[in-house]
Amino acid sequence: MVTAAVVQMTSTAEVERNLSCAEALVRRAAEKGARFVALPENFAWLRSEGEPVAEPQELEGPWVRRMGGLARELELTLLLGSLPEKVAGGLGDAEHAPARGASAGSNAARANQRRVHNTSVLLGPDGATLAVYRKIHLFDVDLPGMEHLKESRAVLPGEDAVLAKAPFADVGLTICYDLRFPELYRALAHAGARILAVPSAFTDRTGKDHWEVLLRARAIENLAYVVAPAQVGHHGRGRSSHGHAMIVDPWGTVMAQVADGEGVALAELDFARQDRLRAELPALDHARPFRPI
Repeated sequence: MVTAAVVQMTSTAEVERNLSCAEALVRRAAEKGARFVALPENFAWLRSEGEPVAEPQELEGPWVRRMGGLARELELTLLLGSLPEKVAGGLGDAEHAPARGASAGSNAARANQRRVHNTSVLLGPDGATLAVYRKIHLFDVDLPGMEHLKESRAVLPGEDAVLAKAPFADVGLTICYDLRFPELYRALAHAGARILAVPSAFTDRTGKDHWEVLLRARAIENLAYVVAPAQVGHHGRGRSSHGHAMIVDPWGTVMAQVADGEGVALAELDFARQDRLRAELPALDHARPFRPI
């Protein structure tokens, strides 16, 4: 059993403000008894339309070191929902950029010079990195009024599913738009995930109709706890998030939720109850191979 907390934030392009807010909310969750705290996607920086791009981060860089120190001080497991991870030869890497007038090589190479990974980092109670996950599914939509949200313009997709070995249980790491791809969650569950983490910045437009039902579906399908921290509110021109950070149990019940504004919500994850539910309804064991259509 572990007490988990989801954090809800309204991040902007002001990195120091975001990091200070994240620290305060993590401390609040710890004071309430949380031993596993999850921050949302883009917790340290969330750009609205027309604002400058943040400096890409190394995994040993200042943002991760700062939050690692917080995890170590509070002796808790901390999920950094996502940050823009520097890619060798990518955005902000002058050493690997082609010289003026030189050929940049293939289209793929030129594209990579402009992109980062959207990366989750799970930190242990000693502040060390337990696991790193790079977002696989990128949010490229054509909904009216949202054509500017093309994540692939700036982000390079990851390729690997990641099961993290946390002190209390195995955690399947995902990010936001991954939520629409159930095959990823089933693979994580079959690999042993008891908890599915979904740090997000779900848009207002899609979130009001799809956020809760998708989270509950992933929990039910995999008889897993779903821990979903979230961005909320207006982040600046052209960008706003649905919020409703929540924790869902393996039966699909919403155990805790931040209804509005910045805050935290906590729930106890009872793994003995999860074991009982998985034994009584062994759907994960009933999955069978089938011939494709």
